[in-house]
Amino acid sequence: MTDAPPDVCSVEELRRYVHRTLCDKEDLIPDQFCLTETRLIRRGRACGLQFVLRGPRNVRLGAVWASDHNVIYFYDARGERYKKVWIRQRLHTDKQRVA
Repeated sequence: MTDAPPDVCSVEELRRYVHRTLCDKEDLIPDQFCLTETRLIRRGRACGLQFVLRGPRNVRLGAVWASDHNVIYFYDARGERYKKVWIRQRLHTDKQRVA
């Protein structure tokens, strides 16, 4: 497991880090491919974020940030996990119950 760069201390910085890391995996130009995200809910509470980057030729890369463990799991185009990153600083998300 590798550490995230020290500049990951907010959810916005997490998005940028995930986008850059996924683009680097397939040598994609970040400005040309958008990152989408979905909030993950468990028992009515937010528990993380799922990120998806769609590249050329139907390439799909992903990452999941598990907020309870403060870990990001990165997945390649085959759906296999290739990287696990622990974030040192706890990131705060909306822990409100989802109706």
